[in-house]
Amino acid sequence: MVLEQSGLEQIDDAIWLAEGELVSFYGFPYPTRGVIVRLGNGDLWVWSPVKLSPSLIEAVDGIGRVAHLVSPNKIHHLYLQDWKARYPQATLWGPASTIRKRRDLTFGVPLIDQSPEAWRSDLDQAWFRGSPFMDEVVFYHRPSRTVIVADLIENFTDEFLHTHWRWWQRPLALLDGITVHNPGAPREWRLSFVRRAETRAARDKILSWPCERVVMAHGEWQRRAGHAFLARAFDWVGS
Repeated sequence: MVLEQSGLEQIDDAIWLAEGELVSFYGFPYPTRGVIVRLGNGDLWVWSPVKLSPSLIEAVDGIGRVAHLVSPNKIHHLYLQDWKARYPQATLWGPASTIRKRRDLTFGVPLIDQSPEAWRSDLDQAWFRGSPFMDEVVFYHRPSRTVIVADLIENFTDEFLHTHWRWWQRPLALLDGITVHNPGAPREWRLSFVRRAETRAARDKILSWPCERVVMAHGEWQRRAGHAFLARAFDWVGS
C-alpha cells in the first residue's frame, strides 16, 4: 500500500518505506530510501531519514509519534537536522563515526552490536566493522523479518542506470559490484575491510537472522528469499 503522494509505502504491519530524492555522490546519481518502523509501544523509529516534504510529514504524523532518528553510518546524515527540527522530542542515534562527523547535533549513546533498550524487543542489530574508513550498523526488524542495510549492499537495476547514469558511468557500476547482477558493497569499500575477523563476526550475525526481505537505501529492495540474497551479497567477506 502506498500513501498517496507521500512516498510512504507500507510493506508489513508495522514497517514503511519512504522513497526520497536522487542525491549526487561524487557526481553519480543515487536514489535514497528511508525506513519507518512502528515499535511495539507505538513510537516511530526512522532509519536514514530522507528529505522531508509536507506530504511525507502528513503521512508520518498519521502513523505515530517520531521518537528515534537513526543514522546507520557516517554517510547517511544529510537530513537529520531537518527531522530533528520538525520532531524535537526525537532522539538522534548513530555509530560513533556519525557522531564524530555531526558534532553540531546531540546524539544518544553510540550504536554498537547490542540494541538499545528503546527498541530491543522489536529490532536486533549488527555493527559491521573491520575497515579504518567505513562502518555501518545493520538492523533486523523481527516482526516483519526484514533486514535493513544502507551502503553495504547496493542493488541498481539496468533501467535505473540507463535512466540516470551517463554512458561512461554504467560500466563502473558493473565493475564495482553494485548492480542486480552482482549486488554488494562497492568494491573499493570491500577492500578496505582489513580486520576480517570483526567483519566475519558481523556477517555471521546478519546471516543468523531468519530474514525474508532485505531493504537497502540504494537500489531495488529484495521482497523475498532475503537470506539467500544476503549470503550472496556478503560472499566477499570470505570464511
